[in-house]
Amino acid sequence: MDANFIRELIRQGLPGAEVEVQGEDGVHFEARVVSAAFAGKLPLARHRMVYATLGERMGGEIHALALKTLTPDEATAG
Repeated sequence: MDANFIRELIRQGLPGAEVEVQGEDGVHFEARVVSAAFAGKLPLARHRMVYATLGERMGGEIHALALKTLTPDEATAG
């Protein structure tokens, strides 16, 4: 598993999202996802939306994924 593949899976599942993924060891990753779809949702719901794009890979091929989920307004605010 690599960061580019994860980035593409998230982009496919959340069209229009800006996605950055890092992870050097192939099982632990960090992602920053900016999506208008997150508006009005609590952090847990946002994380579930991202996890849904990765399906069964979470907990398997992807051992850990640290997430930062933001709306476009939150991303530009700081």
